[in-house]
Amino acid sequence: MGALGGMRRNVEVKARLRAREEALRAALRLQGLGSVCPVCPGAGQGAPQVCPGAGQVLLQTDTFFRVPRGRLKLRRTQDGRGELIFYERPDSAGPKLSKFSITPTADPEGLQAVLSQSLGVLGTVRKERLLFLLGQTRLHLDRVQGLGDFLELEVVLRPEQSEEDGQRVALELLQEFGIGEQDLISGAYLDLLLAQGDNGDTP
Repeated sequence: MGALGGMRRNVEVKARLRAREEALRAALRLQGLGSVCPVCPGAGQGAPQVCPGAGQVLLQTDTFFRVPRGRLKLRRTQDGRGELIFYERPDSAGPKLSKFSITPTADPEGLQAVLSQSLGVLGTVRKERLLFLLGQTRLHLDRVQGLGDFLELEVVLRPEQSEEDGQRVALELLQEFGIGEQDLISGAYLDLLLAQGDNGDTP
């Protein structure tokens, strides 16, 4: 998602998924893998038509903290490591510019304790993420606890590219996935949880 030091840029968009299976098929097709995952046992011999094997499976827990601007979250992964992520982006539907910085930590539990005491916790988002790399775009198929299935695109902008360049890439991919304006969402997953009275604190 980014490098250490300084703010990086990408263009992001989130959408609700009506059919995760269809989104998986589209992701495999865009990777040039056809409709069958080549890494599954028995692929091409009666194996399931689609599976997450061609993407990277990530289990992520994001804890959001109270800050005066932007968003600050600590991401913990299944390998015990963590990343502290600060980002700023508009809370609007459709592809939008996100500015962010990331720093890793080998002690996410200790860092969370300090940040919780000093800043306060807004809430927690738990998700299973399937990550696909499509050129300069990170495609996430997210299954979010308490919310359901979503698609997220992160078009990582090169230094010479503008926000408009990233928006064009994102819109083309949305069309590939059959995502319409009615499926787009604004804000973060935490906003959706809070809107339904859930701060995600219950595992």
